[in-house]
Amino acid sequence: MRLLLALFTFCAFATGASAEDLVSGLSQDQIQITSNYAGTDIVVFGAIESPETTEAPRDIVVVVRGPEVDFAVRRKVRVAGIWINRDKISLYGMPAYYYAASTRPLPKIASAGTLSQYQIGVSSLRPKGESTRSRRKGEPFRRAAIRLRERRKLYAEAPAGVEFLGYSLFRVRVPVPASVATGEYSVQVYLFRDGNVVSAQTTPLFVDQIGLERRLFRFAHGRPFWYGLVTVAMAMLLGWGSSFLFRRQA
Repeated sequence: MRLLLALFTFCAFATGASAEDLVSGLSQDQIQITSNYAGTDIVVFGAIESPETTEAPRDIVVVVRGPEVDFAVRRKVRVAGIWINRDKISLYGMPAYYYAASTRPLPKIASAGTLSQYQIGVSSLRPKGESTRSRRKGEPFRRAAIRLRERRKLYAEAPAGVEFLGYSLFRVRVPVPASVATGEYSVQVYLFRDGNVVSAQTTPLFVDQIGLERRLFRFAHGRPFWYGLVTVAMAMLLGWGSSFLFRRQA
């Protein structure tokens, strides 16, 4: 019920703002990760309002991405019957998570050049930098990194993921798996007409740990030396305690 009220509110706002064709929002702008977090879904909703009636085809594309991370991709080769890592290329500034939903397959919405310009679609993702100057050499490593993230369900596309609730209202369910990285994400909504972007809106989304998990994460990254000592001490203490109990039982 709250979602429908929010949708109608956005629709009314868009009607009054004739200069904007697109208004969107999120069901929640913060996801809190606890010890029992097993993944969730967020809903991206919005409305399309045009000041003049047109029969030009229109499409909605929703992209959720972030935060930016660096990938170290290695190529394995077989030497004397043993697989070893030989070549390595680092990709800088790739999204840790990427999800693209659209009203229909992306190649039918816009040209490859337009999709590449806005980095819409998994195949259009490009790193901000690479450890090699040869783009031709780095291309197989980029594709391998994308395939790995797809297998982990951290990169995905939904060609028919945008659901229209009427002529102007739409919504998208975006899965947020349990393995996502913490940080700031961006939710980008694009309105396409005749293969061109005519309106766009970006909304931030925050994924953060809370409670004991957050304190442990900060301690491990802020003071790694002391975290390592505490971990070793706890392992030794647990090992000694378990051996002492087994000796008593024997």
